[in-house]
Amino acid sequence: MTETLTAKKFVSNIIFFLLILAAVMALCTLAGTQKISLEKVFAGPGKSPGENIDYEIFVGVRLPRVILAALVGAALASAGVVLQVLLRNPLADPYILGISSGAGLGTILAVLSGISFNLWAGSPVSLFALAGAFGTVWLVWTVGRFAGRWQVTSLLLAGVVINAFFSAVIMFLTSIANSNELRTTVYWLMGNITAKDWPVLIIAAICIVGGDIGLFSISNKLNALSLGEQEAQNLGVNIIRIKTVAFALSAFITAIAVSLSGLIGFVGLIIPHGVRLILGPDHRQLLPASAIAGGAFLVIADTIARTIFQQEQLPVGIITALAGGPFFLILLAKYNKKVYWLQ
Repeated sequence: MTETLTAKKFVSNIIFFLLILAAVMALCTLAGTQKISLEKVFAGPGKSPGENIDYEIFVGVRLPRVILAALVGAALASAGVVLQVLLRNPLADPYILGISSGAGLGTILAVLSGISFNLWAGSPVSLFALAGAFGTVWLVWTVGRFAGRWQVTSLLLAGVVINAFFSAVIMFLTSIANSNELRTTVYWLMGNITAKDWPVLIIAAICIVGGDIGLFSISNKLNALSLGEQEAQNLGVNIIRIKTVAFALSAFITAIAVSLSGLIGFVGLIIPHGVRLILGPDHRQLLPASAIAGGAFLVIADTIARTIFQQEQLPVGIITALAGGPFFLILLAKYNKKVYWLQ
């Protein structure tokens, strides 16, 4: 039997996770191939550009990158929590509905087109990826609704088919791309966190935090939905409305995250399970705690990616895959009978 969640317990758990995130972000901001002095950082930017390199590295490169990693990790983890409920599938993650292939198609179209402008995240790649992700979500939604009026199977099948079709298109376009275009596309598809301008970070933070708050506001309804649709309906939950809102918000924050970082796997899969094992299945604390833990996890992974080699930075998607695969298998083997998943 699950322990009752009290306000005191909720606040203490969330504060604990927030303190871990703050510590991780602080330590990872200081970590890097080039040592920086906090004394010089706090001294300010200096009178002319380049006078205080430590400050410029900290404020202009590392801090924005760490914040972006935390935002992307939070978006992917919270979207994973919600999709696992909506699809009644513990293996569901934010990319299961074809969002990744849509964003990837947008990316390679941007690279091949040669278009150059300075808008969302400073390049056409991010904007095209965002458009591709949103377009795929709309297409999956439309096909799924047409096929089965919010049936889980219809959405899954629509996502699988659209994902396969877009993947085929991506492979075709990749085969005709030149070496420079191919490198740019493949690097993005592997997932890559890079420092963004502060206006982009602010907009991304508003979108992702706002989406997470929206999901948290329906967490009680998600608790009911996890019991089964019939039970939720008996409790007065409007099934269609809650699924629509949850799906739309999850797809929205995932699309924002993907457009800024490329395709980063496993965050939306292993983090919800890890937090569920620690805190239990109550979505009122599972959602915010997973978002915070996802942010901390991706900050650590990105720090490893940018510091493991002196001269070269790895795509963070490689680190999450290397860490996430074995970790998930260990969780599955060790806690198979303890996972709080209602069939």
